[in-house]
Amino acid sequence: MKLDLFKWEKPTWILSAILMIISLVAMAISWGQFQAPFKPGLDFVGGTRLQLQLECAATNNCPAAIDVAKVQDILGGVGLGNSSAQVIEDYTLSIRSQTLDVEQRETIIKVLNEGIGKFAPETIQIDTVGPTVGKALFQSGVLALMLSLFGIIIYLSIRFQIDYAFFAIVALIHDVVVTMGAFAIFGLLGGVEADSLFLVSLLTIIGFSVNDTVVIYDRIRETLERYPDWSIDRATDDAVNQTLTRSINTSLTTCLPLVAIFLFGGDSLKFFALALLIGFISGVYSSIFIATTLWAWWRKRRSPKNPPTEMVAEV
Repeated sequence: MKLDLFKWEKPTWILSAILMIISLVAMAISWGQFQAPFKPGLDFVGGTRLQLQLECAATNNCPAAIDVAKVQDILGGVGLGNSSAQVIEDYTLSIRSQTLDVEQRETIIKVLNEGIGKFAPETIQIDTVGPTVGKALFQSGVLALMLSLFGIIIYLSIRFQIDYAFFAIVALIHDVVVTMGAFAIFGLLGGVEADSLFLVSLLTIIGFSVNDTVVIYDRIRETLERYPDWSIDRATDDAVNQTLTRSINTSLTTCLPLVAIFLFGGDSLKFFALALLIGFISGVYSSIFIATTLWAWWRKRRSPKNPPTEMVAEV
């Protein structure tokens, strides 16, 4: 497989710019609606989540799907009108509300049984997180992201040079923003919430993406050392093509299990797998078309006539 890297340089930059703009706009809209760049889950804001399924779902003989508007009316009747209700696969109801005590939860289940239909007791799931714990989880997650980016800068600056590190971080920010933007859109259009697993997925995406970038950077350095008379473009294009098959095979074998988890896994892992899928695909793309081509553009701009091959440090 032969890729003409620099033929696609500007189109891929334009595509990335469009994706970044869409993602930032979606996160800005989400911030105005949820006071967060994506719809925060229970882990971050605190409260109680109640999930339950109609008994008739087990025998697949329910007369109709659950009506969200009717659920909201019922919740309003017990003083919980500000709660949010979401229907999952027609017959499963998920309610997120302020922190509820045992009596309030029993009252909600009772009025729902009377107003909607009989819910199976064995399907009832109740999660409660305090607001202080939620805030601490969010702050810890953001701190972990910042520390990981800082650590990558230090490592790449020592392993290669500072310009390698800078453009690798640009590619990582691209992957994180695109993934967050996708979940901002999912939250606005489908009510998808991002929980603590979402932050874990962002950290995993960063590790996966930088690994691909380091492999390509290493091959560029080796190529420039072996052929010092080659231009930056030629050395970069050759390095990318040498590692292209490996990148595609690694990504494919990683993404296939994630597709299976998304399609057949439980609700708690479904969107975690989706975030990883988006991030991994973006990571392969950015390693080839963002980190590499931007680095080559910068090196040519610094010394257009004499590619600075002597600047590539041996570690």
